[in-house]
Amino acid sequence: MAPRRPPENSDYTVPDILAWLEANGSATNLAGMSRFGINTEKAFGVGNTALRPFARTLGRDHERALNLWQTGFREARLLALFTEEPGRVSPTRARAMADDFNSWEIVDHASDLFVDAGHLDELVPEFAADEREFVRRTAFAMIAWGAVHLKQRDDNDFIALLPLIEQQATDPRNFVKKAVNWALRQIGKRTIACHGPALELAQKLAASDDKTARWIGKDAVRELTDDKIRQRLASRTD
Repeated sequence: MAPRRPPENSDYTVPDILAWLEANGSATNLAGMSRFGINTEKAFGVGNTALRPFARTLGRDHERALNLWQTGFREARLLALFTEEPGRVSPTRARAMADDFNSWEIVDHASDLFVDAGHLDELVPEFAADEREFVRRTAFAMIAWGAVHLKQRDDNDFIALLPLIEQQATDPRNFVKKAVNWALRQIGKRTIACHGPALELAQKLAASDDKTARWIGKDAVRELTDDKIRQRLASRTD
């Protein structure tokens, strides 16, 4: 069933939004989300293909985003992230949100917001040092997003993060190791200047005695040595 369409120029309150989410929830979606490792303990079962358009209808509102986040519902928190005003998200607020992280999906969208809010430099080292799995994942998801979207940043800013990637490459927890690998690959694909140092680290990790580091390295080497990736980087003039 197609999601119910919200009214044009809606001025939805948080209770209105929760009612919309409940009306558009799906047990089938919940089952599918669970299979992908998404935490559905408190969720309605509304997919992102419905949430994204709804978020655009709602527009950005910091206070509403705070209240949506406090409900604890998966979809309400995603809407909070999609409709937050990045300029009003302080590092302190980001830390408070990180205390609530319980799903890789929420982490990855929040990481985008934290980078857009301008907190890459302050929060990445702090979150990488945090022992909590989802908070540590946040650091490397932020690096991955920043490497792609912060096009005006100096490449050396991302090359300087490679030692942090190496440092955490032995964390065997699933959601950490995948994010560390993701960050390494995205730095390597950023520009030709980043490619060499990232590939060098990937090759070093691939030869490691540590099982997790070896997996991260081999997977990154496979992507960063792909001919299409190399050709794309070599052809870029920006």
